[in-house]
Amino acid sequence: MQVLDKRSYVGPNLYANFRVIRLTVDLGPLEQAPSATIPGFVDRLVEAVPSLGEHGCSYGEPGGFIRRMREGEGTWLGHILEHLAIELQNLAGVQVTFGKTRGAGAVGHYHVVYEYEESWVGEQAGELALRLLHHLLPEPLRGGATVPEDFNFQRDLEDLIRGAQRRAFGPSTGSLVRAAERRGIPWIRLNEQSLVQFGHGRLQKRIQATVTSETRHIAVEIASDKQLTNKILGDIGLPVPRQHQTYSAEEATRAARRLGFPVVVKPLDANHGRGVSIGLESEEQVAVAYEQARQHSRCVLVETYIKGLDHRILVVNGEVVAVAKRMPGHVVGDGVHTVAQLVDIVNQDPRRGIGHEKVLTRLELDHQAERLLEQGGCSAETVLPAGEVFFLRSTGNLSTGGTAIDLTDTCHPDNKEMAARACAAIGLDVCGVDFLTTDITRSYKEIGGGICEVNAAPGFRMHVAPSEGTPRDVAGSVLDMLFPQGAPSRIPIAAITGTNGKTTTTRMLAHIHKLAGHRVGMTTTDGVYIDGRRTVEGDMTGPQAAGMVLRDPTVSVAVLETARGGLLRSGLGYKQPDVACCLNVTGDHLGLGGVHTIEQLAQVKRIPIEVARDTAVLNGDDPLCLRMAEHTQAKHLCYVTMNADNALVREHIRAGGRAVALEAGVNGQMITLFDKGAHMPLLWTHLIPATVEGRALHNVQNAMFAAGMAYAMGVKLDDIRHGLRTFDSTFFQTPGRMNVFDNLGFKVILDYGHNPAAVDAMCTLVDGLAAGGAVKAGGKRVVVLAVPGDRRNEDIDAIARRAAKSFDHFICRRDDNPRGRGEEEVPRRLRDALIAEGVSPDRIELIIREPEAIDHGIKICGPGDLLLLFVDQVTRSWKQVIYAGGRRPEEEAPRPAASVVTSPLPPAAPAPSLASLNLVRDERGVRLAGANEEAD
Repeated sequence: MQVLDKRSYVGPNLYANFRVIRLTVDLGPLEQAPSATIPGFVDRLVEAVPSLGEHGCSYGEPGGFIRRMREGEGTWLGHILEHLAIELQNLAGVQVTFGKTRGAGAVGHYHVVYEYEESWVGEQAGELALRLLHHLLPEPLRGGATVPEDFNFQRDLEDLIRGAQRRAFGPSTGSLVRAAERRGIPWIRLNEQSLVQFGHGRLQKRIQATVTSETRHIAVEIASDKQLTNKILGDIGLPVPRQHQTYSAEEATRAARRLGFPVVVKPLDANHGRGVSIGLESEEQVAVAYEQARQHSRCVLVETYIKGLDHRILVVNGEVVAVAKRMPGHVVGDGVHTVAQLVDIVNQDPRRGIGHEKVLTRLELDHQAERLLEQGGCSAETVLPAGEVFFLRSTGNLSTGGTAIDLTDTCHPDNKEMAARACAAIGLDVCGVDFLTTDITRSYKEIGGGICEVNAAPGFRMHVAPSEGTPRDVAGSVLDMLFPQGAPSRIPIAAITGTNGKTTTTRMLAHIHKLAGHRVGMTTTDGVYIDGRRTVEGDMTGPQAAGMVLRDPTVSVAVLETARGGLLRSGLGYKQPDVACCLNVTGDHLGLGGVHTIEQLAQVKRIPIEVARDTAVLNGDDPLCLRMAEHTQAKHLCYVTMNADNALVREHIRAGGRAVALEAGVNGQMITLFDKGAHMPLLWTHLIPATVEGRALHNVQNAMFAAGMAYAMGVKLDDIRHGLRTFDSTFFQTPGRMNVFDNLGFKVILDYGHNPAAVDAMCTLVDGLAAGGAVKAGGKRVVVLAVPGDRRNEDIDAIARRAAKSFDHFICRRDDNPRGRGEEEVPRRLRDALIAEGVSPDRIELIIREPEAIDHGIKICGPGDLLLLFVDQVTRSWKQVIYAGGRRPEEEAPRPAASVVTSPLPPAAPAPSLASLNLVRDERGVRLAGANEEAD
C-alpha cells in the first residue's frame, strides 16, 4: 500500500465541515485481498490495538468494526487504515471520530479521510497506522513497501503519545478554548504553545495560558515580586505573613531567628511551588532550604509560617469564581507496600501525567520528598501502617503531585471578599490567591490565616477537574469577561466564489464597505489588501490569505475571494463566513485537482455556501448554483437573477424571501432588491461605471451580487448606491478586469479572461460596443488571444470558436509558463480552431511571447479600431499599453488616463418586465410583492 498524496484541510472542505486529513492510497495487490482473506491478519491487528474493539462501524455497536473485518470477505485495507489512524489519535488523547474511505477513480486507488485536531498528531497517526499494517501483512501483499527491522509498535505509539501531549493545549488553555466553542466564539491558535486568539479582526482578544490581552503588565510584575505583593497587601490591612529578603544562607538563618520558628523559605519570583520549603524548625533546615530556593531565584524570602491548609481562591474580573483546597502530594499506607511502591501505585492513576499534560501530575521521590521522609523518620523503603497518610510535598501545588478538593460553595464570604480585595490591589483581571487557613468555611477575621501569594496566570485544572467535588466553569467566566453578553466576537465575513467575476465582485463589495466607513481586509487574485493598501502580493485566494485578514487587529470587515485551488488544497481555512455567494459555475480548470466534471466543480464551489452563517447569495439563473440551496445552513437565501421571468425567484419573492433582480424602465435597467415583501429600487445599471453604461452585462451581474451581499451584511441602501456609482473598471480598482485605455487614438481593453465563459463575456461587450459606435465605420476589431496551457483541448477550441464571431484580426500567443505544453502548442491549436470555424488564415498571426504580441497588436491598430488583449501578466501588459504612446515611466501621472468607455451609447435594451409580480404600494409608498396572486 502506497500513499500517493497527503493533504491536511484546515477548514470546511469537500469531505467535512471541519478539519480532516486525506490520504490518497494505492492498495496494489491488496485490492484483491480484503481483510478476511488474509490468514491471521485480523487477530494480529486486534492484538496490537485491542481498543479497535470499541469501533461500531457498519453495525452501530461496539465490536462492529471487527465483525466487519471478519465477515464474508471482510473490508479493504484503506478502510482499516482510516479506523486505525482515528484510534491511534484516540490513544494519544485526541478525541476524534469521523472518517470515510472512497474510491479515487483508478482501480485500487482510494481517498482515506479522517478527522484530526492537531496536524502533526494526525499525520503521524496515519504514518504509524500504515507502518503497523505493513508489519502485520505477509510480504507478498506489502506491494514493495519495506518495514524497518527494528520496528516496535509500542515504542512508536508511546512516541506519538508524548508528541501529542507536547503539542496539546494544557488544561487551562484547553478549558478556555472549549468555553469559546460553547459560546460560538471563533479561535485561532497562534503558536505551538498556548497563545490563542479569540474573535476576529478588530474584535479579537488573546490569551497566553490564563494571561489575557486585558491583563496589565504592571500587575503581572507586581505579582511576580512576592515581597512587593506582601507589602501592598499588608499596607491595606489584608492578612499576610512577615518576611525578609535574603541573599545568602547566613542571612536566611538570621532572618529565621528574628521571625521565630517555624518559617517558610521560598524563591522571590518562582512559580508552581518550585523551591518552596515550609514548616522549617531549625537553622540547618533553613540553610538546606535556602540552597534549594537559590536554584530558582537570586533572592530568597524567609517568612513566618502560617498554620493551615493551602487554598486557592480564583478571582476573575473582581468576582470569586472558584475555591479549591490543595492537598500536597501524598501516599496512604496499606501495611504491605513501601513508600516507593505506593508512589508507583499512585502514579498508575490514568489521570496523572508529566507536568501539566493531565489533570493530575505524577508523584516524584526527589529531594523534597526525601527531606520530609527523613524528618518523619522514614525512607523510601518504609512500609507505612494501613491508613497512615504521609505527605511527600510541603505545598499543595498540582504541578508537584498535589490534589484538589472543590470548596467553592462552602467558602466563607469574608474570605471571598478578602481575595477579591487582594486581586484588585495587585490589579489583575485573572488572579489566583493562595490563602492558608485551618478552615475555609470560617472567616479569617475569626480564626486567622494569611495570604502567602497572589498569582498571575493561575492554573485552572484544579477547578475544571478537581480530584473531589464539583467542576467549575472558570474558563467561561474569563470568556464572559473578554466578551460580555451582547458584545460581538466576529467581524462580518463575506466569501465570494464562482468561476467568473469573483475578483470584480470582491473589489466592488470591499469598495462599498470602505465608503461606508469600514476598515476592510480583502483577499484577491493579486494580493491581500488592508484598508485599500496591498500588504502581500500574489494570488491570495486561499486559506492562508484568509487567515492573514482574520488575524489583523485593525480589520472591521473581511471580504474574501475564495477560489477552487485553495478549497481543493487546504479547505476554507476558517469555520464560517457570515455571507457567501456563488456567482456561477462554468467549465474551468476541469481535469485538474481531481475535478473532471462541472458537477464536481460545483461541489467544490459549494463549500462556503454550505457553512454560511447568515445568508447564501446564489445565481438564480444557474441550475448548478440553485442546487446549492439544498445544502446550506444559512438563515437566509438571496437569489440574483437577470431574468425577471424566473419563476423560482418570483415565488421566492412572494414568500418574503430576498432577491436581487433587474427591472425594465424607460431609462434602461434598474437593479432592485426584494426582502420580506418590500420592493427597493437601488440603481440604474448605466449609472454604474464598471458596467460601461449597462452594456457589460457580466459586471451588471457582479454589481447585483455585491449589492445583495452588502445588504445582507447590514449596509444601508444609500451606501450601496454610493459604492457602486463610484466603482469603475480602471486598472487601479480592478487590475486585469476589463481595463480600458483611450489615449492611443483607438480603444484598448485589457482583461484576464482565461476560460470560455470569461471570453464570451468580453466578446459580448465588444459586440455591443461596436454596435454602439465605439468602432468607427471601416475600423477593425483585433484580439490578442491566449489560453493557459493546463486547460483542456476542448476549452481551447471553445474559446477560439467564440472569438471567431467577434473579431476581424487574431494574434495568437502563449502564456509565459506553458504549463506542460510545447512552446507553440497553444497558439497553433487556437489558430487551427479559428480556421475550422471559418476564419481566413491571412487574418491570423502567431506571435508566441506576450510582450511582442501586445506590441504588434498596438502597432497594427489605428484611429477608430478596437483592440482586446487577453493577458497573463497583468501589470506588465498594462504598462506596455500606457507607455505605448512614447511616454516614459517617470511621466506617468498618479492615475494614468484610463477610463471606462466614454463614447456616447444609446440606452441598453430593456430587461423583461417584473409586472407579473403584481407589485402594489403600501400606505408608506413601499411596494410589496403580492403573496396571493393567481398569475403563478
